[in-house]
Amino acid sequence: MPDSYPEDNKRRLGKINRNFFLHIHANKVHPHSLKPGYTFGLGVILGFLFVIMILTGVMLMMNYTPSVERAYNSVKDIMFVVPGGRYIRNIHRWAAHSMVLISFLHLIRVFYTGGYLKGRRLNWIFGVVILFLVMFMNFSGYLLPWDQLAFWAVTIGSNIAASFRELTDILGITQVIDIGGFIKRLLIGDDNVGQAALSRFFMLHVVFLPVTLMVLTGLHFWRIRKDGGISRPETQSEGSENKSVRAERTSKYFSWPLVMWAELAILLLCASALLVMAFLFDAPLREEANPAFPENPAKSPWYFLGIQELVSYSAFAGGVIIPVLFLVFLISIPYVDREDEYIGIWFSSPKGLRITWQSIAFTFFVTIALIFIIIRYGWLNTWFPDIPRVLVMLINPATLSAFFYVIWAKWIQRNTGSSRMETTALFTCTITAFIIFTVIGIWFRGPNWEFYWSNAQWPVF
Repeated sequence: MPDSYPEDNKRRLGKINRNFFLHIHANKVHPHSLKPGYTFGLGVILGFLFVIMILTGVMLMMNYTPSVERAYNSVKDIMFVVPGGRYIRNIHRWAAHSMVLISFLHLIRVFYTGGYLKGRRLNWIFGVVILFLVMFMNFSGYLLPWDQLAFWAVTIGSNIAASFRELTDILGITQVIDIGGFIKRLLIGDDNVGQAALSRFFMLHVVFLPVTLMVLTGLHFWRIRKDGGISRPETQSEGSENKSVRAERTSKYFSWPLVMWAELAILLLCASALLVMAFLFDAPLREEANPAFPENPAKSPWYFLGIQELVSYSAFAGGVIIPVLFLVFLISIPYVDREDEYIGIWFSSPKGLRITWQSIAFTFFVTIALIFIIIRYGWLNTWFPDIPRVLVMLINPATLSAFFYVIWAKWIQRNTGSSRMETTALFTCTITAFIIFTVIGIWFRGPNWEFYWSNAQWPVF
């Protein structure tokens, strides 16, 4: 610590270094990192939501029994017998769903501000893995109430996991190599959702996934420290080797108390929002799970409904090919785009913002056009009943839309000569398409997965 630091600042630095919760932060942070319009506090919100989930989850676990015979009644006891149990369960559920949503928003924010540039590749990969872990942790908790909603949502999710069977069926090797069946049994422990699935999901939800998420979150925070804090645009003074100690001090703020007060304000806002939601909206609990009476429509959790929509076109393409390609694309982004001059700048430039809007419009037009065709006129198997199944698997709205997105991104790269603009176009296309498919799955799919403009049009059985 330089002797030129005032005594007041020395005490402040010592306080930060001696306190665990303060030492998570760097001693000083750059003013750009504190701009609300840059990060929106999404990473901090995620951390607080995770803590709230852990605390409320421990309270719920004390009154929950993970058995097919008693799970449903133990949840009813939590809601109607345990003092405050209804609100604890509501807070837990809305915090879990908020984590999924905020994780996506945080990924989008980091991408559009170039937060993976300039040596931050590893932390971007940590973030991608954390996103999928958050989704799976949420999914693992979906089954625990053991009601009709949970049972059939997880049944649909496990069937999506078995999507590989479409390919092995076409090849005629399912009886010999049932990859989809293996993945499904690995997930739920049996061919159907039952006690094995409930036990596995309970252990995943309360032990394995939270611990794994804690470790990765710790690594994520550590990498932020190692990478010099949150990404920001470089200035000439920051790149100069002759920067003085005085200039360094005036360009940054001490973490204590400024950052801590800001984070406390975010925590209070998060807690207030969750309390209001818990008071106004109860976590759903339908009748007890009954395998003999399937839900119609049976839908997976909302964050998997985009995949369920794709699976309705082709199980293998929608459940395996597209998700795997999307994951590979996310992980490859920092290795394809290395234009470090765009770090810390929203949309990279006015040109990047223009390409983002153009990509949204292109995706909307292409995706809606393909969905309109399949809903209004059917697809290849409707037009040509004898067509080989492999062609339907490989040529459908899921694969065609992905193909058009790649062509669009390549066209952008050819016209701009920029890998950053290319990845911006493709990332925007995939995220926009995911939102469109999810919206259709949530609001426009009814019984037998048919398209309806509203629930009022659903047939009465």
